[in-house]
Amino acid sequence: MEKLVVHGGNPLNGTIEVSGAKNAAVAIIPAAIMASSGVSNIDNIPDIEDVRCLERILESLGCKIKRCNNSAVIDSTCMTSVDACTDDVRKMRASYYLIGAMLGRFKEAKVELPGGCSIGVRPIDQHIKGFEALGAEVKIEHGAVCVKAEKLVGANIFFDVVSVGATINVMLAAALAEGTTILENVAREPHVVDVANFLNTMGANIKGAGTDVIRITGVKELHGCDYSVIPDQIEAGTFMIAAAACGGRVKIDNIIPKHLESITAKLIEMGAEVIEDEDSITVVSKGRLKAVNVKTLPYPGFPTDVQQPMSALLCIAEGRSIINESIWECRYKHVDELKKMGADIKVEGRSAIIDGVSKLTGAVVKATDLRAGAAMVIAGLIAEGVSEIHNLDHIDRGYPKIEEKFRVLGAHIDRVEE
Repeated sequence: MEKLVVHGGNPLNGTIEVSGAKNAAVAIIPAAIMASSGVSNIDNIPDIEDVRCLERILESLGCKIKRCNNSAVIDSTCMTSVDACTDDVRKMRASYYLIGAMLGRFKEAKVELPGGCSIGVRPIDQHIKGFEALGAEVKIEHGAVCVKAEKLVGANIFFDVVSVGATINVMLAAALAEGTTILENVAREPHVVDVANFLNTMGANIKGAGTDVIRITGVKELHGCDYSVIPDQIEAGTFMIAAAACGGRVKIDNIIPKHLESITAKLIEMGAEVIEDEDSITVVSKGRLKAVNVKTLPYPGFPTDVQQPMSALLCIAEGRSIINESIWECRYKHVDELKKMGADIKVEGRSAIIDGVSKLTGAVVKATDLRAGAAMVIAGLIAEGVSEIHNLDHIDRGYPKIEEKFRVLGAHIDRVEE
């Protein structure tokens, strides 16, 4: 087992480049199996465990994959199975995108129920509702989702709740359905738009991604294509918050500033300086920042995936901050770890009340989930003394070489064997 050893108290200075978006890549890679001809050359793929896990799953289904640096060539023309029931499938949440992708192309799929971070109840009822509306029969048998259809026919589908996963999954299946599908009350996140753009590059006809209504005109087949994944909004936000927390001047390259507007607004409200350029953001922080209130919301609101890193910064902000987590009901498991470092936090239901302290102190802590792991890294960077962070498998699922990127900025952080 490995751990991160962090010597805190050093300002961050320099430039780092953000990797491709995890949340987009883990949907685009399954979508690549929908190509019945040609190969897909996908660039700007993050080097994370979730991506490696998906690649192993696709290979188990008969796909051929060649990796070179941050690119992957996926050949799905020789797929031999629609049965995805392996340990890798159970490890991650995004494996459910295989259902929509295989249902669209082969009109059937069997996929083990997904895993992922334990951050609350994460049902797939909206996914099932969408598949059934398109004409599929859905059963849950022996811990797997089994879907089958003689044919898929376009339909009008209104989602009861805004769901990124359901929006993407039903969009995948509908891309190869007969006729027109209209999805209403859909998610508008940047990675939803990116998956739609990828499908369109493959020959799909999808309009409206990024709005409340997506219109999909089904096509007979999709083909391979060349595509580049968008920059990671969440990784960029994590480094913005780290820069604000530690002080100094950090330029974050290879981003889309518009995707980060809610985070930028909060950092400016706290007293940090944020300088936007065409494809970069520079965060300048001097002195103690002010407390703010944060409420997580679907895009373009404040991202739930940035709530935990933000809570680490609020621990040392001057005054009282209140976080309202409106997306997931169990996203405060990291609070007990922050308390070990001297944080003053009280959780009441979906709200966390944080009274800023003058300093945090180093401690032995653990990552309770992916984004909580990023919060512990930020807390370690601002704490006085040495911190040890365990359970790195969570962090490695979504942050490529996190310690190396922070070292570029002057942080004293090392990955060592326990």
